[in-house]
Amino acid sequence: MSFLKVCYRTLPRTIQKLQLLRICPRQRVSTVYLCTSSHPQEFTTIKQAREVLKELVGAQQIWGTQIETPSQPQLSFTQDDLPVRTMKDSYQEAVIPLGSNPTTREKYVNFYEGIRFGRILEDLDTFAVLISYTHTTHDDQTSDHKSPIAIVTALVDRIELEEHPIKADKDILMSGHVTWAGSSSLEVTMKLRQEYEGSLRQLLEAKFVMVARNPVTKKSAPVNKLQPVGPEEESLFKLGESSKKKRQLEGERTLLKTPPSEEEREQIHKLFLQTLDSSASSFRVRVKPDNSEWMEKTLLKNLTICFPEQRNLYNKIFGGYLMRKAFELAWTNAAMYCKSRPYVKAVDDILFMKPVEVGSVLFLSSQVVYTSGSMLQMKVHAEVVNVVDCTRATTNNFYFTFDTRQNEDVTTVLPKSYAESMLYLDGKRHFES
Repeated sequence: MSFLKVCYRTLPRTIQKLQLLRICPRQRVSTVYLCTSSHPQEFTTIKQAREVLKELVGAQQIWGTQIETPSQPQLSFTQDDLPVRTMKDSYQEAVIPLGSNPTTREKYVNFYEGIRFGRILEDLDTFAVLISYTHTTHDDQTSDHKSPIAIVTALVDRIELEEHPIKADKDILMSGHVTWAGSSSLEVTMKLRQEYEGSLRQLLEAKFVMVARNPVTKKSAPVNKLQPVGPEEESLFKLGESSKKKRQLEGERTLLKTPPSEEEREQIHKLFLQTLDSSASSFRVRVKPDNSEWMEKTLLKNLTICFPEQRNLYNKIFGGYLMRKAFELAWTNAAMYCKSRPYVKAVDDILFMKPVEVGSVLFLSSQVVYTSGSMLQMKVHAEVVNVVDCTRATTNNFYFTFDTRQNEDVTTVLPKSYAESMLYLDGKRHFES
């Protein structure tokens, strides 16, 4: 039986604990029992996994204190100097103890007695980093047990959610491993499951792209090669390679660089004609059709001051926190637009362009950029502002797909300007991807 088919019970809990101790021997790792109606099993919590990562990279525990920075070991120049890994080597499991820990549940529950999905995004980001370090940590670790490389999230490629809701009173089991490795980047695939009628039911699948950096030079650092074992793992590896090529192709045909296709231009012109006043015989007089809304009217903004509390392992603002803030703004905007509760269906193509420094003023701008049936595509643009000279720099673009799960179609969003037309096409591309 293949490693992937065995799924969660492939590695005993004792081996899972040993894996964490291998990448961080001095960290005390305890376990909790997964709260299910069947037989109990031990798991490391996602909170404990964060503590392992702090120890591994020597993270600053208290803001403002000085850290003894050990001399960085010499990094290997090529992958050939590093041991080859398999998918099983990076496999990790952790639990979000919603059912077994009421204090934890209080942080995750929303006012619908469901789950704050933004919290899940934070945990996925942490878990992806843990899996990446499990893949790259060497058995001949340095005496201080610190990783010689820094691993950060470069891209949230895709998060696909199932239709059934995430329960607030049941523990969530996280599992994942590296499914593709390049020269300095990794694709991490994670799944979340929760008990339903005596068995574990999948909640979502997420794919993150992580990159390794030399902490001294800030340049790319090599990661261990990945050797697939068996046809199922070969298929996953090829899918990861295909996803990389797809991202490169999409980067080349982005609307910021190339004009829309002929089909897209025709669609924009058709939308334009629908908004003209036929009695005016003018291109300047625009009217809004029934059951529609101008895109410019859907803008909702937010401002956040980035405090040290939200820093990551490297004293930058935690990417999971940025995703949570962007998601909550997008959800609020979607709820106001459709005047009902929206359900997140997918998260797509979140690119981390540059780190956000502690003390930054972060502007988030959300907008409805595309609608189809009961679903709507939201985009959130994030930029940091220098309060001294008022210059701005984009850090992220977030894309969220929501579904009202109602029989009625949502109000159609319509672009008015050429820039909004490009936003519309960009949203449509992400919606259909």
